[in-house]
Amino acid sequence: MMNGRVDLHVHSSHSSDGDFPPAALLRMAKESGLRAISIADHDTVEAYPDALEDSEKAGVELIPSIELTTLYERREFHLLLPFVRWTSPTLKRILATVTCARMEEAKERVARLKELGFEIDWDEVIRETKGRPPLGVSIAQILIDKGRKKKIPSLQKYYEGENRLFAPYFFYKDYFLEEGPAFVPKRTVSLLDVLDLMDGDGAVPVLAHPGAYFERATKEDLAVLKGRGLVGLEVYSSYHDAGQIRMYKAVAEEMDLVVTAGSDFHGRIKPHVVFGRLREGTYRMVEELKARRRG
Repeated sequence: MMNGRVDLHVHSSHSSDGDFPPAALLRMAKESGLRAISIADHDTVEAYPDALEDSEKAGVELIPSIELTTLYERREFHLLLPFVRWTSPTLKRILATVTCARMEEAKERVARLKELGFEIDWDEVIRETKGRPPLGVSIAQILIDKGRKKKIPSLQKYYEGENRLFAPYFFYKDYFLEEGPAFVPKRTVSLLDVLDLMDGDGAVPVLAHPGAYFERATKEDLAVLKGRGLVGLEVYSSYHDAGQIRMYKAVAEEMDLVVTAGSDFHGRIKPHVVFGRLREGTYRMVEELKARRRG
């Protein structure tokens, strides 16, 4: 039962920066020969339970999950919760806090951009993101789309050469990181608190893309998180180069963390991430996560 390819980190249109509804993702998974996928939307479980019905129709196993935005050591860490109980009262309380914090953060980002002279307003952003808490890259994409049509000089560099492929992320780095002119301090929940609260509630905590530029998870970080209930590490990720994969794989094996694989597919905001191209995800990862599930 260990055979079959999987992708344990994909986003649906229920994420503010995702394009495809769950049913479409599951059809794509079937066409790509995937045995299982995990829809892990940003700070929401709105895809469930309808997505489970879609999985039965498509004949592809769906592992319920979420990607929670958390803070650890003043850095933004993304926590995946495969096998999460999407009706859990504990999770609902966490999500209420995260949603409120992310909305306020996004409003402040938009206000800072307006102060810098960019043509953008909150009503426009919330309309484009369908009322969901907008990520920084979602705000950037809205602005870049407008700038492309109006040829705004301050945005032209994001349309040149290779910049076009990663434009929202370059804008994020230029404006929203701590040294950027539109920086807003993070206010979301503590990663350690989430690990404590979700302990025994059915989910199996996995740290997403530990090598991402905003996380930069060290071995020391992972030792602390492991002690607080972290079970898995997303070693194979579109954020990681070959060196990072080797390093995090070695750390995961040393610490007895389950090695997982997730493409972090979104759609047009990450055109370099092609659905179904992830080769390293195997069903063995699913079995190992299941074996460590508590509650």
